[in-house]
Amino acid sequence: MKKGLLIILSGPSGVGKGTIRKKIFSNRKLNLVYSISMTTREPRPREIPNVDYYFVSEKQFLDNIKKDNFLEYCRFVGNYYGTPKDKVEQWLDQGKNVLLEIEINGANQVLSKVKGDNVVSIFLLPPSLEELEKRIRLRKSETEDIIKERLEKARKEINKTEGYDYIVINDDLKRTSEEITNIILNKIKTLDNK
Repeated sequence: MKKGLLIILSGPSGVGKGTIRKKIFSNRKLNLVYSISMTTREPRPREIPNVDYYFVSEKQFLDNIKKDNFLEYCRFVGNYYGTPKDKVEQWLDQGKNVLLEIEINGANQVLSKVKGDNVVSIFLLPPSLEELEKRIRLRKSETEDIIKERLEKARKEINKTEGYDYIVINDDLKRTSEEITNIILNKIKTLDNK
């Protein structure tokens, strides 16, 4: 069986990675599986455990670090986030195309560990920092201090696009989703022709 494609969708917090993910998953031609991240943070309103995230205790998370079961992980605003390696490898071996929706440091960790033709990385940019702040505030899920921390981190991250295969500006949901869908389809086609 042909190995699946590992798709890294990254960008600053609030740029719309989750919204884009949900939109492109409606295209069955992409044969996508979402790599659910593990986190120690509390669920936000409308988030579903084991669908949006694996919500775990800090002890459970640290046990997974000891077992080397993360493609990447980090600590951000007091919580751990990480991508379970065993699940991703299982899906890739089944020929599924696995989407990682991760922050920039995590993407860099994955890109340093995973090599080969079956990886594509996409950096999602906001149209402006003002629009990014508006999107984060519309969530209404974080304190003012956390919002400021996320915005400061985003200002630094926006300039860290080197190493990514594609940079896409998320200025229009339909256009952005179509562009990312085409990137993935073209990569799949290239792999099929090898």
